[in-house]
Amino acid sequence: MPEAAPPRWWRWLALSAAVCALDLATKAWVSAAFRLGETREVTPFFNLVLWHNPGAAFSFLADAGGWQRWFFIGVTFLVVGMLLGMLRKQPGNGRLGLAVGWVIGGALGNLWDRVTLGYVVDFIQLHAAGYYWPAFNVADSAITIGIMLILWDGFRPRPDGAPAPNP
Repeated sequence: MPEAAPPRWWRWLALSAAVCALDLATKAWVSAAFRLGETREVTPFFNLVLWHNPGAAFSFLADAGGWQRWFFIGVTFLVVGMLLGMLRKQPGNGRLGLAVGWVIGGALGNLWDRVTLGYVVDFIQLHAAGYYWPAFNVADSAITIGIMLILWDGFRPRPDGAPAPNP
């Protein structure tokens, strides 16, 4: 008897792996090429900079004393588990699969940093008119794109006219 094919939702994990690999590769490159705090202007609004962030988005809880590392690791496992559950419930929803693939890949890239380094490596810095946004990385970008796609998927009507399902 032929072996059963893996469930369709597994294909989105390949996207997650690619996002995670790209994130880790870019962080390794910047960490090798820059000193901590070093900034290189690329365009009038975009810099590369090496920064270590022990907190979350916008350095949230960065000065919390160390417990936040374990908190964010736990939250990452919880969120990834919930997203995998969403994928399993809606294996044919390509928009959701794409979104979840981006978020899981980014979450795992930042998780790797937290577990192995104790902080997240950030290196992309945007600025305009003297205002500098907090540095971020490929994983943060993937998470942001994925969340926007999840929101879009949740509000967009289904082809059959049915309301969007609750995850």
